[in-house]
Amino acid sequence: MARASAWAAATIALLVTGCAPMEPHGNAGPREPRRCFLPREVRNFTAVNSTTVNVRVGRDIYRIETFGFCPDLGWTNRMAIRTTGGSSMICVGSGLGVSILTRGPSGRRSCQVRSIRALTPQEIQALPRRDRP
Repeated sequence: MARASAWAAATIALLVTGCAPMEPHGNAGPREPRRCFLPREVRNFTAVNSTTVNVRVGRDIYRIETFGFCPDLGWTNRMAIRTTGGSSMICVGSGLGVSILTRGPSGRRSCQVRSIRALTPQEIQALPRRDRP
């Protein structure tokens, strides 16, 4: 019986430590990007095309896709991200309740966001210079 309970304790300890988040120490390797950010934390953006924009939040870059064509996205030098609903946080995922606001030759536009994805360090490294915010 003691052998069974020792085995159970070791299994539980292994499962618990296996699920614990691992934090990199110093410059041990690439770090995971944050999963959420506030609109005011966006420091720069680059429109990749009329449906895609890359935004910089600290050292992280997020790719935001809109529902279809977003007029003036590629022409604007100012952009805002707005959230609706109870939270002001923008999180990786569907983009539900998030929109991009632009102002260009055709006036003010609001484009609904379809998806938000954090780019990996490898994807950031592979970005062409013109697509880096």
